Amino acid sequence: MIGVFDSGIGGLTVVKEIEAKLPEAGIIYFGDTARYPYGNKSKETIERYALEDARFLIERGAKIIVVACNTASALAIDKLRAEISSPLFEVITPAVEQAIKETSNKRVGVIGTRGTIKSGVYQKKINAIDPAVKVISQPCPLFVPLVEEGWLNRPETKKIIKSYLAPLKNQNIDALILGCTHYPLLKPQIQAKIGRNVSLVDSAEEVVKKIEAYLAANPELVKNLVGESQFYLSDISDHSKTIAEKWLGHKIEFKNVDK
Repeated sequence: MIGVFDSGIGGLTVVKEIEAKLPEAGIIYFGDTARYPYGNKSKETIERYALEDARFLIERGAKIIVVACNTASALAIDKLRAEISSPLFEVITPAVEQAIKETSNKRVGVIGTRGTIKSGVYQKKINAIDPAVKVISQPCPLFVPLVEEGWLNRPETKKIIKSYLAPLKNQNIDALILGCTHYPLLKPQIQAKIGRNVSLVDSAEEVVKKIEAYLAANPELVKNLVGESQFYLSDISDHSKTIAEKWLGHKIEFKNVDK
């Protein structure tokens, strides 16, 4: 089983990629909707939440853990690696590596939650690989609630996207990292506002490529991933269920877990 956790339901974009690319794998998903969002919490709190989330998945049979939350990937991955022995995948490094491949003018934009952007993790990782790349970061705190509300095509959403992306557009970037797993749901709207000449880097797509490569190199693990998918939330609402099923394109039976 592949375990995936996120602060809410945005991590289902990773689940959708796993279902498409690794259809035989069972998935255990946990969305910490009762404590969402993680982006405005302290590093210590995020580390604690991330450890609880990972252990919850392992207790239910997950053999691989995917940290779908960008904020947890930025602030808690070292703590997770120190405490968790299972193979761990985070969504930041794969996106960074792809963005460096995509940029031709060495100008990369990053959008994310306040916590992710404030951490500077994308800039640090990009410049560790290629110091010549200029990284322009922009927090987009309203994107997550807009996605969770299902306001993907509302005029208000398009205006907010345009406003957030204006500083990046003025900086002549040619690659843009969608630094939150919610953001791929806004990909068409983001592409329209940032321009067709900018390559969008989807962290959900890139992390699943890494999992595929890992399994190709460790084929003995594949048999341990088979199982019936399970979906958990720490707070279940009819709205979350409706939005999640719309994103994934199939029915989901969410189970509640107290956190």
